[in-house]
Amino acid sequence: MKDRRVFLKQSLAAIGATVIGSNLANAESLAAKENKIALQKNDIILFQGDSITDHGRSRDIVDPNDVDGLGKGYAAHAARTLLHQHASKNLQIYNRGIGGHKVPQLIDRWQTDCVDLKPTVLSILIGVNDYWHKRNGNYSGSAADYKSQYQKLLDITLESLPNVKLIIGEPFGVKNVQHVDDSWYPEFGDYQRVSKEIAKEYKASFIPYQSIFDKAEQSAPGAYWAYDGVHTSLAGISLMASSVLSCFK
Repeated sequence: MKDRRVFLKQSLAAIGATVIGSNLANAESLAAKENKIALQKNDIILFQGDSITDHGRSRDIVDPNDVDGLGKGYAAHAARTLLHQHASKNLQIYNRGIGGHKVPQLIDRWQTDCVDLKPTVLSILIGVNDYWHKRNGNYSGSAADYKSQYQKLLDITLESLPNVKLIIGEPFGVKNVQHVDDSWYPEFGDYQRVSKEIAKEYKASFIPYQSIFDKAEQSAPGAYWAYDGVHTSLAGISLMASSVLSCFK
């Protein structure tokens, strides 16, 4: 599998991105300083993840660019701007995030909810539940499991979609807000490091959400950005969408 992964990575025409975040996060962006993603005509953009991505989308709507199908979160906010700014490109944008999901659940539904859609740009934000559900006794996975499962997910992806451009979002917790207390650390940091390692290994654009939210807290309290430490407010939605948009030219 390792040799196969090396081959798949070498065949991937991925483009890195300099992630600027929002104006609040510019100074602390940790993203790779490489070329941004240049959108092409008829590109298909897929947002994948858990409830932060899902954010109330209507799951019975399968068509792209649908107001209800994209939900109310950062994916929808970013999609509106991309569709506006690139009106001539006929972009198709999907949201397939599902609340509560971890990497294993993504793997189980990946053929239908990713591969069959044939995305040319794939944004993934996953990992907070891989840790959070372990805390409440509903899951026994470790950061090492998270890494190996994430690698499997991306290997499956690249086998069918070798030219897909990847955006990996760092799982985050807004510190000292409701669910996210000091007991999350340092263990949750292991999952965050894995996401960064995964982005580097697969030559993906990386969005350092933790530092972005940490920086934002210099302007307003954590609950202003994420009301329970994990799920974003209106301001947090805009902050995340700005970070996604900065991955594109």
